[in-house]
Amino acid sequence: MRELRTLPRTRRLTSALLFALSTPLVAQTAPAPQSASTVPGSSQADPATLDTVQVSGIRGSLTSSMNVKRDAQGIVDGIVAEDIGKFPDTNLAESLQRISGVSIDRSLGEGSRVTVRGVGPDFNLVLLNGRQMPGASIEESNASNSRAFDFANLASESISGIEVFKTSRASTPTGGIGATINIKTARPLDNPGMHANVGLKGVHDASNENLPGRLQGDSLTPEISGIFSTTSDDGRFGVSLSGSYQERDFGYSQVGVPNGWRSFRGDGTAYGTIPQPGAPGSENIINRPGPNDIYSVPQNLNYRVVGVERQRTNGQLVLQYKPLDNITTTLDYTYSENKIQQQRNEMSVWFNYGPSASAWTNGPVAGPITYSEFVNPATSDLATAGSNAATRNQNKSLGFNVDWAVNDQFKLNFDIHRSTAEAGADSPYGSSNSLGVSGFYRGTSVVDFSKDFPVLQQQLGFGLNGLDPSRTLVTGSAFRNSYMKSEIDQAQVNGDFTFENYSQLKFGIGSTEVKNRSAFSNVQRDTWGGNGTAADYPDDLWIPSSFAQYFDAIDGSGNPAQFNQLFLFDFERARQAAAQAAGDDALYRISPVFTTDRRVTEKSKNAYLQWNNSWDDLRVPISLAAGVRYEETKVDAQALVPVAVGIDWVANNELPIRLADSAFAGGSGKYEYWLPSLDLSFKLTEDLVLRGSYGETIGRPGWGDIQGGQTLNQIARLEGGTGQEGNPGLKPLLSHNVDFSLEWYYSDASYASVGFFRKNIDNYIGVTTRNDTSLGLNTPVGGAYWNEALGNGCASADLTCIRNYIFRNRGSAPGVVRGADDANGNATGVISGQPGDPVANFAITAPANQRSASLDGWEFNLQHMFGASGFGVSANYTKVDSGLTYNNAVIGEQFALEGLSDSANFVGFYDKDKWQVRAAYNWRDEFLAARFDGSGQPNPVYTEAYGQLDLSVGYQWNENLSLSLEAINLTDEVQRQHGRHPNQIVYATQTGPRYMLGLRYKFW
Repeated sequence: MRELRTLPRTRRLTSALLFALSTPLVAQTAPAPQSASTVPGSSQADPATLDTVQVSGIRGSLTSSMNVKRDAQGIVDGIVAEDIGKFPDTNLAESLQRISGVSIDRSLGEGSRVTVRGVGPDFNLVLLNGRQMPGASIEESNASNSRAFDFANLASESISGIEVFKTSRASTPTGGIGATINIKTARPLDNPGMHANVGLKGVHDASNENLPGRLQGDSLTPEISGIFSTTSDDGRFGVSLSGSYQERDFGYSQVGVPNGWRSFRGDGTAYGTIPQPGAPGSENIINRPGPNDIYSVPQNLNYRVVGVERQRTNGQLVLQYKPLDNITTTLDYTYSENKIQQQRNEMSVWFNYGPSASAWTNGPVAGPITYSEFVNPATSDLATAGSNAATRNQNKSLGFNVDWAVNDQFKLNFDIHRSTAEAGADSPYGSSNSLGVSGFYRGTSVVDFSKDFPVLQQQLGFGLNGLDPSRTLVTGSAFRNSYMKSEIDQAQVNGDFTFENYSQLKFGIGSTEVKNRSAFSNVQRDTWGGNGTAADYPDDLWIPSSFAQYFDAIDGSGNPAQFNQLFLFDFERARQAAAQAAGDDALYRISPVFTTDRRVTEKSKNAYLQWNNSWDDLRVPISLAAGVRYEETKVDAQALVPVAVGIDWVANNELPIRLADSAFAGGSGKYEYWLPSLDLSFKLTEDLVLRGSYGETIGRPGWGDIQGGQTLNQIARLEGGTGQEGNPGLKPLLSHNVDFSLEWYYSDASYASVGFFRKNIDNYIGVTTRNDTSLGLNTPVGGAYWNEALGNGCASADLTCIRNYIFRNRGSAPGVVRGADDANGNATGVISGQPGDPVANFAITAPANQRSASLDGWEFNLQHMFGASGFGVSANYTKVDSGLTYNNAVIGEQFALEGLSDSANFVGFYDKDKWQVRAAYNWRDEFLAARFDGSGQPNPVYTEAYGQLDLSVGYQWNENLSLSLEAINLTDEVQRQHGRHPNQIVYATQTGPRYMLGLRYKFW
C-alpha cells in the first residue's frame, strides 16, 4: 500500500532520526509533580502543595498519583510521567482510560476520545498547561459538528502528567461537564541540570498480516522519542526540546450495514415494509412481527478490508528565564501532526425492498434471523467498490507566561496563548472517497443475521459461479473533502493573596476567542447504471480475491455458505479509466470549493473569586474552597447556504438536489452565567478523608448546532429529502453537580475509596424535525411522467420499468435528458421535476434546548502494594445510571444520553530490582453511541461491551539502558455495534494485537 506516500519512508525515517538524535526526548524519570490544586494557567499552588517526589518505577509513580488525589482540592485523579511511560499505551486516551470514571472511544484500533462519568467527548474540556485547547475532527460524509479533542494526535511519551478535575472550581475555564482534563508538559527550571535520553521502538501490528498482500504495509515500523533539557548554573535560564516520531502500518476488516436500517411497526405499509398477512409474498415470512411489534430491514450489507498507514509527529520547545528571583517567564511552542492514509476494497449488496423472504425473532422488538431479496440478475449489480484517501491533523500552540511573586503574600500570573487545530484531506482524492465498481449479474441475496458475523449467500446470473472481470465497470463515485479548523486566542490574569491566618483569596479575569470553521464538499457521480461499458476497463484491472479469512475472530465467520469474493484493484488505474470513460478528470478528484462552509466565532469574558481556608486545630480538621465564576459569551454564526433550484432523478433511488450559487447566511446569540463552586474536605483521621463538593458547569453546543442558515443533504430519495439548520441562540448545557468521596489511605502507596456523584443537566439539546415544502422544489416522483408509466403497466416499486418507459417514450420531453443505454440495455439519463409535479417534502432537523436530564453514579477504587514483594494491584469500577435511556420499542426521535456506560480497570504488576511487569485489563459496558444510524433516520446505535488486555515487561539493563516489550489487545478482541436488536448489526470490526520492542538510553 504505497500510492499516497508523498515522502519515501526512508527519507521520513531519516529525518525523524536526525530530529530526535539531535534533541534526544522524554525522560522516564519525571520531574516532581505539581499539585493537583494548581490553578490552570498559573504556577501557584494551594496550601496543600505536594512535597517533592522523585518518581521511580511503577510503585513510585502510583504513589505520586495517589498523592495527587489525596492532597487535591475537590475530587481529582491524575497520572504522572513515569506512570504514562510504563503503561502499554499508544496515546493519551489509552492512558486516561486507566482512571476511574474515564472510558474511551476507539478509532483505527487506538483510543481517540474520552467520556467521563457518562458525559460524552464534546462536553469534556481539555487544557494544555492550563490553557484551553481547540479540537478539530472531520466526518466521512458531512461537515463535522464536534468540539471533542482527539487524543490520538498526541503521543503519551512527551507528557509529564495528566490531571482529571472531576469537580468544578471557580478558577477553571468552563466547558467541561464531565471533567476538565489538564495535560502537563515538562518545564526545565522544575528539573535543574542537564538531562537527555533517547528511546527507540520497533512496532509489529498483527492486523497488517490479516490483509490481502496489496493492502499490507511494512511488518515492522519505527518509533523514536527523546528529550534534551538543561539549565544554567545560576538557575536563571532553562531550555528543553522534546519530540517523537511514530509510524504504524496496520489494518482492519469490517462487516456491517453502513447505510442503516429502516424501522417499522408490524402493521406498517410504507416503502420498505414486509408484506402484510395475506398479501402476495407474505407466505415467505417466518414468525412475522405482530402489528404492534417493531422490526427493521437493512438498506445494504457491506464487507470491507482496509489497509492503513499512520505517521505521528510530536514536539515541544520550552524556554524559561528568571530575570529576578521572584519572576519566571516561560515561552513554549507545542506541535503535533497525525497523518493517516487508508486504502480499502469492499463487496456489498443494496436492498431495494422488492420481493423478499424473511424470518424474525419474537417481539416486541423483532430482530432479523434471515433476510432475502429476489433479484433479477439482468438489472441488478453486485458492488465491489474501492477507496484510497488520506487525512492530516495538525495542532499548534504558542504561549507566554509570567509568574510574579510580588511578595510573600501576593502572587500574580499572566498567561497568553494562541492555539490552532486543523484537520482535512491530505490527498487529491479527498479525506474519504468511494469508487463504485459493479457487475450486473447479481441474483437473489440471502443474509443470515443470527450470528455476530452476517453470512451472505449470493446467487449469480448468466451461469456464473464467481465474479466476472469481463462484465465489470466503474459505476457511481464520490470524492469527499472534509475540513475543520479551530483557533483559540486566550488571555488570563490569575492571582492569589494569602492572609495572615493562611487563608487564601484567589481571583482572575480572562478572555477567550474561539473561531471555528467546518466545511465539506463532495464530487459525486450518480452513474450507478455504469460509467461507460465494461469494455472501457481492462479485465486485468480487476483481481478476484477471497475475504472471509480476514474475519476469523468474529463469531459466525467461516460459514462455507458465505459468498467469498471481492475485487482488488489499483485505485489510481481504475480512477483514470473512469475519468477517460467520462471524458473529465475533474469528476474523479475533490473540489477545492466547499458547498458546506460553517463559520462560528465565540467571544467569552470571565472573572472569578475563590476563597480557600483550612481549620487544622479543630477536632476534625476542615478545608474549604468556595468561589464563583462569571462567564459571558457572544456567538456569531455564518454558514454558506446552497440555493436549491431543482430535483433530478438520476438512478432508481437517487435524486440529487440541483444547486445554484451559494450565499452566506447567519445569526447571533448571547448568554451569561454565574457559576458557584464549593469544596469541603474533612480529615476524619490521619488516613481517612471525607470530601463533599457542589458546583455548576456549562457545556457549549456543537458547532453544527449553532450554525447559521439551512443546509440540504445533497441526495434525496423517493420519499423526499432531508436537511439541517442551526440555532445560534442555543444555550449551553447547565449542570448542577454534587459529589461525595470517602478515601482511606491505609498504607504507603495503598488506598481505597468510594465516591458518589450526581449531575442534574438543564438545557439538554435535542433535535426537532419539521416537514418543509416551502422550498417549492418539484419532484418527478409521482409526477406526470411517473403516473403515465404506471398507467402503462409499470408497478410503483419497479423503478427500472418506470425510468425505461419515460426515457423511451418521453425522451425529448421537457426535463428529460436521455443518455446511452447501460450494459444491461436499460436507459440512463436524468429526469427533472417539472412545474405541476408534486412539491418535494424535506424533513428539516434543528437543535433546541428541550428538557432536563440527570445521571448519577458510583466510583470504587483500590490500590494495594503487597509489602516489599514488588507485587501490587490497582483496580477501579464505575457505575453510571440515568433514566434518560433509549426505548428500542418506539420509532421516532428520542432524548437519550449517549456514551452512558459502566466501566472497570484492573492492573496487576511486579516492580522489583531490574524487572517491571504490568498487565492491564480495561472493560467498558454496552452504551448508546448514536441516536441516528447510517440511514439518517432516528435509530439507535449501540456499541457492545468491550474488554482489552494489555501487557508490558521492562528490564533495567544498567543505570543508563532499559529494555521493554509491550503488547496491546493481546487477546485480539473484536468491536461490534448493533441497532435496536443485537441481530441488527451496524459494524463488526476485527483489528489484531500489536507488539512493541523498545530500548531507552539515558545520557544524563
